[in-house]
Amino acid sequence: MNFNFLNSTDLLGLCAGIFTTIAFLPQVIKTWQSKSAEDVSLTMFIFFILGVILWCAYGWQIHSIPVMIANVITFILSTIILTLKLIFANSLQDDK
Repeated sequence: MNFNFLNSTDLLGLCAGIFTTIAFLPQVIKTWQSKSAEDVSLTMFIFFILGVILWCAYGWQIHSIPVMIANVITFILSTIILTLKLIFANSLQDDK
């Protein structure tokens, strides 16, 4: 992969984005495996996803590939967690 189009600031942003995005992966895995997202705040994730969408728009506006890539992946992972939370919450209600 050729990273000649990225300057040192872009590489720094890409590294930051990788670490903050990867941070969501353990939560996705734990939520999937446990089939529970009771401890995940619905309100927090809704606001978080809205913020990530705005970060994507910002990255688009300033033409920042690291900002766009990191936030698109973060959007996908956080949307998975939110979706699992809703699915598992509904399945708990169905069991009652």
